Amino acid sequence: MEGSMFIGTAWSLLPPILAIVLALITKEVYSSLFLGVAVGAAMYAGFNPWDTFNTFFDVLKSSMNLNILIFDILLGMIIVLMAKSGGSAAYGRWAGEKIKSKRSATLATMGLGILIFVDDYFNCLTVGSVMRPVTDRYKISRAKLAYIIDATAAPVCIIAPISSWAAAVNSYVPEDAGITGFQLFLNTIPYNLYALLTLAMVAYIGITGWDFGLMKKHEINAANGDLFTSGREEFEQFEEEVGHHNGKVIDLVLPVAMLIVTAVGAMIYTGYLGGATDIVTAFANCDAEISLIFATTVTVLFSALWYLPRKVVTFKSFMDSLAEGFKLMVPACTILIFAWSLKGVGDLLGIAGFVEGLVGNQTANIFVPLVMFCVAIFLGFSTGTSWGTFAILIPIVTAMFDSGSLEMMIISVSAVLAGAVCGDHVSPISDTTVMSSAGAQSNHINHVSTQMQYAVVVFVVSAVGYLLAGIIQIWWIVLGISLALLLAVLTAMRYLLKDKSEAQC
Repeated sequence: MEGSMFIGTAWSLLPPILAIVLALITKEVYSSLFLGVAVGAAMYAGFNPWDTFNTFFDVLKSSMNLNILIFDILLGMIIVLMAKSGGSAAYGRWAGEKIKSKRSATLATMGLGILIFVDDYFNCLTVGSVMRPVTDRYKISRAKLAYIIDATAAPVCIIAPISSWAAAVNSYVPEDAGITGFQLFLNTIPYNLYALLTLAMVAYIGITGWDFGLMKKHEINAANGDLFTSGREEFEQFEEEVGHHNGKVIDLVLPVAMLIVTAVGAMIYTGYLGGATDIVTAFANCDAEISLIFATTVTVLFSALWYLPRKVVTFKSFMDSLAEGFKLMVPACTILIFAWSLKGVGDLLGIAGFVEGLVGNQTANIFVPLVMFCVAIFLGFSTGTSWGTFAILIPIVTAMFDSGSLEMMIISVSAVLAGAVCGDHVSPISDTTVMSSAGAQSNHINHVSTQMQYAVVVFVVSAVGYLLAGIIQIWWIVLGISLALLLAVLTAMRYLLKDKSEAQC
């Protein structure tokens, strides 16, 4: 099987591209991912039926990240418990008194997403469970909520020095790069145009209340009472089963606070176990997955001590929430398992080697940041993983430059980080995109199709920014021009599309 003619060739891209195209055409992600994995396994096995079967299930088993699945299920249980206690409903009532408009609800959701910067999975599910009652009250569509969550998950984590993403990037930088991984990460932040401009775009849309493309259709439907547009049946059973009691805001706030504090504390602790001598290096060396499992486990136990003695939740209801939390996360876990398997098949077929062959001969010129940005988008989109893209491209980029081209290396690594997040954003098989859909309780394809149009705008402006970065190599000038260009493009689109819609009326 290892002698397959498809390994390390352009054909290695067929399985992920097939899965993505089928998902967008059929609007059904499970069968699309399944077929992508099956085709990849068949290609690797030389289309031998028995070897294809073995390869398929070997990849399925070896690619599965049990830690993330356990974390998702425990977090699902916490979400159910907060709803059963009445904490989510109470927060919705309280926020309804404090938040007086759709604009405020949008910006508050964005603000919470920025505050929860430790991990993107944690961000997606927590922000969704906390803000969903508030956005529902002000008739913000579930697709819009999923976009805000996704746009403040990976883009925030990739510019936060204290996050699991910073730790991942640090681990991918070779020791002979001429700069430490953490120093490199810090220097990439002001050049991470896609992340910074995505946050600027969310703020612009929140302040102006303007939407375009498919998102506008979802927002019109939400204004008329249909928050889902399609896919309501995926979540209405959960909504019907969870009762709303006379809970208090603190029944939501305390578990969330416990989750955040415990997660941060566990990350610091595991970092010190890994040999760190200060907090910064502790985050760089932490075990994010084990830390998140520990945090969710502690939060579940804390919830029992907080809810049961006060009879806010009965013991039977508390235990039932484990099964209900699992059931709530089944769609997300299923997609994650198939997405990981698709990545595993891609590894077998040598996607990394093929991409390295394409970019490995690039010379250090002004076009390198733009080229690496586009390559990272393509790879992130095809594989559905930002971290996998980092692992493939960061060592390649750092090897392209010598000690006299440090600024260009920083810009090029920034382009890789930005492109990976962009590709991750527009990919239907991305785990972060899946988590954002789950957190917002939005139909996954609705989220992908609406977010893709918004991401394209930021992509175009970022591409121009990276072309300028290769020439100017001064971060504040590049960032300032890019931000001004984005605002100009959005304002022009706002008035042009407004005129077009008025002319059609």
